[in-house]
Amino acid sequence: MGPLDLGNLPHGALVLVDSAPIIYLLEGHPRFAPRFKPVFAAHGAGELRFAVTTITIAEVLTGPLQASDEALARRYRAILESWQPIALDIDIAESAARLRASLHLKLADAVQAASALAINAAALVTHDRDFSQVRSLRIIS
Repeated sequence: MGPLDLGNLPHGALVLVDSAPIIYLLEGHPRFAPRFKPVFAAHGAGELRFAVTTITIAEVLTGPLQASDEALARRYRAILESWQPIALDIDIAESAARLRASLHLKLADAVQAASALAINAAALVTHDRDFSQVRSLRIIS
């Protein structure tokens, strides 16, 4: 499993990043962190802009909080807040419900996809294969 191919994303494209790629990178997962590293390198070079959902923020902060590492949780939160946080509002909730009803996605996945669609993201970066049915959104996994 090699690094992701970012293909023809335009310079400065906004991508919504799902929880798993962030956690893999932060925790240095030996198999998956290298796969997602190009996405984070492109962001660091100013080639991509990141958005994250509040679900992603909750999932990423869980690890440090379970370890009672408040300082690490604060650092992670600062990073996530520096990206474009997408709050779950009623329009995204309805869109997520429609995705769940038509594609049978899990709730968190439906919220991720609906959020990416709501902000007109160029892509959704994820490790989750359940997004393969979402045809109206470019999935990078």
